[in-house]
Amino acid sequence: MPARPLFSVRQLSKRYGDQTVVDKLSFDIEPGQCMGLIGPNGAGKTTTVRMCLGLIHADEGQVEFHGSGATLHMPQDQLAIKARMGIVSQFDSLDPDFSCAENLLVFGRYFGLRDAQIQPRIPKLLEFSALSSKAHARISELSGGMKRRLSLARALVNQPDLLLLDEPTTGLDPQARHLMWERLQRLVQQGTSILLTTHFMDEAERLCDRLIVIDHGRKMCEGRPRELIASELEPEVLEVYGAGALALHDSPLRALASRTEISGETVFFYTRNAQPLLQALSGQTQLRTLRRPANLEDLFLKLTGRQIREES
Repeated sequence: MPARPLFSVRQLSKRYGDQTVVDKLSFDIEPGQCMGLIGPNGAGKTTTVRMCLGLIHADEGQVEFHGSGATLHMPQDQLAIKARMGIVSQFDSLDPDFSCAENLLVFGRYFGLRDAQIQPRIPKLLEFSALSSKAHARISELSGGMKRRLSLARALVNQPDLLLLDEPTTGLDPQARHLMWERLQRLVQQGTSILLTTHFMDEAERLCDRLIVIDHGRKMCEGRPRELIASELEPEVLEVYGAGALALHDSPLRALASRTEISGETVFFYTRNAQPLLQALSGQTQLRTLRRPANLEDLFLKLTGRQIREES
């Protein structure tokens, strides 16, 4: 008999007037699993996370937390569920009046932990977040990457079973992002579950055991990243750009690809073998080409479109 998931969302729906923001969304998160939730602006990601946290009530559906043999329900058991969660929001909410160590101590008190319980955790959390040398530094002395790592450390002070991460690496430079990724992967290896929203497809592909693509509040697909890419896309992509590239979209070369798309000044040829296309284009020296395997960004754009969505 399969093990029970740690966290379950069942037929979750939320409407504002005539607009359905989340439409019968369901998923499970297993212990020690990173589940990704991706979609364009306005797809319903943040609303879903807020319902999972009990910050807004669902119009339909259930949110359940399975732990220690008991099933907890949102919103009835909101406090008990939040006690087993850690949260890293899009924007840092660190207290500027306290040092790094003091931020961890004060936040731990919100969970009813005694100082004697919190104090031994602080050096380990600062070491985990590569901030041991900043224990007594004020928040204003930290870089953006340091603040994000401290936010992650703070979310771990209650030793949660489930982390909810809402775009945790937005605004970070590549070095800081890679360090954050390494820390998150370590947490999953140690058995912590994660629900991650992100706009970075490389981040989702790297971190997530499973992911869900949603659009207009509905689940478009769910599965392991590489399996979804293999099932939904042609294996190769040829990007062509330069003078006259857009004319190729309606040229006979389309017959050499399964499908084509235009984005800006680039034509994308999706194909099972890009070599015939490369040979056909070899004499057009004004064009530049990039041959690559299909990736999660291609899947995302196929399912949700290439048009820009404004924040709602």
